[in-house]
Amino acid sequence: MAAPYVVNQPLQNITMSIATSWAASHANANANATRNSNVIIEPWLINHGDFRKVFIGGDSSGGNLVHNVAMRAGVEPLPNGVKLHGAYMNHPYFCGSKPVGSEPIEGFEQSLTYIIWGIVYPDAPGGIDNPMINPMAPGAPSLANLGCSKMFISVAGDDQMLRDRAVLYYEAVRGSGWKGQVQLFEEKGEQHVYYMFHPHTDKGKRLIKHVAHFLTQ
Repeated sequence: MAAPYVVNQPLQNITMSIATSWAASHANANANATRNSNVIIEPWLINHGDFRKVFIGGDSSGGNLVHNVAMRAGVEPLPNGVKLHGAYMNHPYFCGSKPVGSEPIEGFEQSLTYIIWGIVYPDAPGGIDNPMINPMAPGAPSLANLGCSKMFISVAGDDQMLRDRAVLYYEAVRGSGWKGQVQLFEEKGEQHVYYMFHPHTDKGKRLIKHVAHFLTQ
């Protein structure tokens, strides 16, 4: 469910929605298989999955997918009574028309994040302030509608392109009136998705432990 950097956001949102619906279909697998012989059933999910505590997660632009699916789950219940319990996003790929924090003021529209969004979704309503990439944009749906009970967000201290925007998102979630619990973890002195390139370092292992703790608590 995770996808770093250059991706087609609208296509990925469809893909993640399909994947979530497929997983949810296992909550009533026998009935779904009877109605549709094309349904591929995964026995492990049926035997071991807890469909009252489903988690979704993603890295970089995958974090955007997590946000958008969680927002949709807040207004559109998952099939078969499945409950979205938690969501985690590592280094989410948020942006907006106005720079925040340490984002450069000069040349902001030429920044990599800005340019990539124009490539992957050139006709996005609202442009760079489309809620898919800027959940805090004017007119964006209220974050109070997030359809999960807990959330984990991680950032890298030296990720000048995305760190401050993710922290702003964390603060916006906290102040939105959402009834869930949200955690923020920051690793100082590291760059974007460092744990993907160096998963066996102490810092890489530390993030994985934080995510694992979030999933099991």
